[in-house]
Amino acid sequence: MMSKPTEADGVAAPGNPGAATAATPNLTPGATRPEAPAKDSATVRILIFIRDRGIFVLWLALIIGFSIWCSPYFASLNNAILIANAAAISAIFAAGVAVGIICGALDLSIPGVAALASCVTGWMVVNGLPVWLALVTGMAIGAAVGLVNGLISLRGFNPIIVTIAMLSITSALASIVAGGYTIPGLSALDFMGTERYLGIPAPVWIVAGLFIVGTVFLTKTRDGIRLMAVGGSAEAVRRSGIHSDRYRVLAFMISSSCAALGGLVTAAQVTEANPAASPALIFTALTAVALAGVSLVGGRGSLPRVLVGALVLATIANGLTIKGVQPYWATGVTGVLLIGSLLLDRWGSMTVSRRLMATAQASVHTGTR
Repeated sequence: MMSKPTEADGVAAPGNPGAATAATPNLTPGATRPEAPAKDSATVRILIFIRDRGIFVLWLALIIGFSIWCSPYFASLNNAILIANAAAISAIFAAGVAVGIICGALDLSIPGVAALASCVTGWMVVNGLPVWLALVTGMAIGAAVGLVNGLISLRGFNPIIVTIAMLSITSALASIVAGGYTIPGLSALDFMGTERYLGIPAPVWIVAGLFIVGTVFLTKTRDGIRLMAVGGSAEAVRRSGIHSDRYRVLAFMISSSCAALGGLVTAAQVTEANPAASPALIFTALTAVALAGVSLVGGRGSLPRVLVGALVLATIANGLTIKGVQPYWATGVTGVLLIGSLLLDRWGSMTVSRRLMATAQASVHTGTR
């Protein structure tokens, strides 16, 4: 004998014709449940926009705010050039830090490399050697230090410890070369420090060239794309047949080369080479990189955003200086922005992951019904 259909079977029981609709909502033509994934997708797009473009919005907000607060001195062409020139050195070091982090190779020896490269170059210039040879030697020192850092790290040593040790070594070598004193009289380097071309300081042109070349390399070349992939998952890259170790060494070399360039530009601006390795260099660079949303675990980052991160720091310092605010306030504001950017990045990444997972699960369930 056949049993009577029940509500649990998804069939309308006598006297309750709406039971089938309640039990099997996926069979109802007017069901609204699939709209949830669409809403989640919109939320994900907004969060990704904030993560990837938030630094540009922040910089624009700072420009507007300071233009009003510091009127009429802030919003001028001359002041814009001052901000760009002030951000130039930080941007060069930040570019090196960013490339290293993107590939999963944080280089903390940058201040020492900058000091050593500038002191060797300065010593060669004051001793009558050709300027071009001195500059090439300084850049070669940077690449060589990066090569050594990379090769040692591949032996299984912690890159942070390796680069801290290299910071001590390069700082000591810089002091030996300079005899413990600064090397003055580097006016021969004015062309890359204090000279202006078309009204724009030389360091700004150098930064523009560096970031254009770096962006094209990371986004348009095979080696650059692979370098970023290594930072995302070195094991996955290795299993695909790509020599991941080679790209880690390359990242160290690029990072140290940027440090050497930053040291040379700094020496050209102040017309002297200083053997003291300033820790502020690495902290400022890391701040610009973190503000730019570069993932500290590697695999994600953008050099244009790093440049804007350096400009944000210079803009804050410039605006507060115009208003006569003490410099330590700029340091405090920068710290607050840094913590805020880290919290926003973490919250955004976790939210995006949850939303994407929920959307995928909803899509699977919808497709199987």
